[in-house]
Amino acid sequence: MNTRFSRVYSGELSGIDARCVEVEVDLHVGLHSFSIVGLADKALSEARERVSAALKNSGVKPPSQENRKIVVNLAPADIKKTGSQYDLAIAVGYLVATEQIRKFETKGRMFLGELALDGGVRSVMGVLNVACMAREKGFTELYVPAVNAAEAALAGSVAVFPVRTLMELIAHLEGRAPISPTHVDEAVFEPFTNPVDIADVRGQAAAKRALLIAACGGHHVLMSGSPGSGKTMLAQAFAGLLPALTRDEVIEVTRIYSASGALNARHAVTERPFRAPHHTASAAAVVGGGSYPRPGEISLAHKGVLFLDELPEFRRDVLESLREPLEGGHVTIARSNGSLSLPARFILIAAMNPCPCGYYGDSRRDCACGAHEILRYKKKVSGPILDRIDLQVQVPHVELADLSRAPVLHSPQGDGGGTDTKSMREVVTRVRAVQVVRQGVLNSTLSSKQVSESVVLSVSAQAFFGKVWKSATLSARGYYRLLKVARTIADIEGVPAVAEAHVAEAFAYRLREK
Repeated sequence: MNTRFSRVYSGELSGIDARCVEVEVDLHVGLHSFSIVGLADKALSEARERVSAALKNSGVKPPSQENRKIVVNLAPADIKKTGSQYDLAIAVGYLVATEQIRKFETKGRMFLGELALDGGVRSVMGVLNVACMAREKGFTELYVPAVNAAEAALAGSVAVFPVRTLMELIAHLEGRAPISPTHVDEAVFEPFTNPVDIADVRGQAAAKRALLIAACGGHHVLMSGSPGSGKTMLAQAFAGLLPALTRDEVIEVTRIYSASGALNARHAVTERPFRAPHHTASAAAVVGGGSYPRPGEISLAHKGVLFLDELPEFRRDVLESLREPLEGGHVTIARSNGSLSLPARFILIAAMNPCPCGYYGDSRRDCACGAHEILRYKKKVSGPILDRIDLQVQVPHVELADLSRAPVLHSPQGDGGGTDTKSMREVVTRVRAVQVVRQGVLNSTLSSKQVSESVVLSVSAQAFFGKVWKSATLSARGYYRLLKVARTIADIEGVPAVAEAHVAEAFAYRLREK
C-alpha cells in the first residue's frame, strides 16, 4: 500500500509545566482531505489553513496539491491540545512525510511556533517551559520562533535555533543555509534598580521597621492608615528591599510569566515581581484558572510581592481564596478533568483605611462614619485571613516636620527607620543567609516542628510569653507565627536566643489580638 509516515515532536503546556507531544503525519491513497485528530481545540483545528498557506507561500508543494488523505495525529490522544504552537511541527512532519525534505532525522529535535500565511513564524507562549521539558527528556535541538529564542536559551543544555520563516527552516534542515543557535545573553541578569527608594518616604519609622522584618523573614504585612499617609509608596519601595533573584529563581519565575504570555521585552524576569491587581479583579484573575487554567496574579507574584491596596474592597471570594497560598505557598486549581497546582510563594503587602471615609482615629480630621459602618467595613476582611498576616501595623498621617526634613541615609543598625533601600537590603541579605544556613528556609515557611527546633526562648521570654498567652486570643497558628516573627527580629540583631524584647515587639504587630 502506498503510504508515507513521519513523526516529529512538539510540546503542550499544562499550567507552568510542559509535556511532550508526538505529531504524527500519515499520507495514504484516497480522496484529498486534511484532518487533525487528538483532541485539538479550535485554534489548533484551524492549523490546516495556516500550514497549507505557509507551505504554498514558501515555495513547496502544499497539501492542497496532494491527491492523498492526510491525517495529523497529536499523541497522546487523550490529552486536550490547545493553541497554535503545533503549526511548525505539523509543517515539518508533512514535508518529511512527502519526502520534500530528505535525509533528515527528527529524533532528538523539537519544533514550536505559529505559522503566518506568508510562511513567517510567530511567537507563542510557554517556550521556556517547553525548553526545560526538552532538556529533561534528552532532546538536543529546539526550533522556536526567533523572538522566543533568547527566552528558550535560558533552559541550557539544548541547542536553540531561532526560526524566522518556514523557508529559512527548510534551508537549514536541508543543509543549504545553517541557522546559528542562540546563546544566553548575560545582559538580562544585570541588577535591577527599584525606582522607589524607601528613604523617599518621609517619617513612618514604625512601618519601615515592620517592612524590614517582613523582608528579612518573608512575612506578610497589613498596613492600616488614613489616605495619603504613604502606604502605597511603602509597598512599592518594599520590593527593592528583597535580594536579587538567583539564576534558578529567574528561570522559575520566567516560566510562570512565559506560560501566561506576560514576558517583557528582555524575555526574562530578572527582578522580584511586584503585582498590584485592582480590587475589582475576579477570583480567576487573582488566583488563576479559566477554561484552560493559566497562572493568576498570586502566581505571577511568586518569589516577589503581591500588593493588595484597599483590601476590604476586594470581593469576599477573592480574599478567601488566598487562604491556601498564604499558608502553603501554592494554589490548587480543580477542574472536572483534573487539578493543577501552581506556585504562589509571595509576600503579601496589604493596605486598608481604618474606616470607609478613611479618617477614623485621625487627629487632624473627624471621622464621618458610624460605629456600625466601621464594624461592617472591618468585617469584610475575615479573621482567618488576618490570622495569616504576621505583621499588622498602623500608618498614621505624616507630620509637617517629617515632610520637610531631608532623608537620613545610613546603616539601619536594626531599627529600619530613616534609611535607604541599599543599606536595608544589605541587612535583609545578611539575615536571610543566616536563616538558610540554620534551617534551609526563611522563618516564615518554618513548619511547627522546625519552629520548636529553631526558636529558642530565653527564660524571661518564656515568662513573658506565658502572660501574652493568657491575655490574648491567639490561635495555634497565631502562636507559631508570633514565634517566627520573634525569631526574625532576633536574627536582625544577630543573637542566637529569642529574648523578651523580641517577643514583645512581635506581639505588638498582632493588632487583632491586643
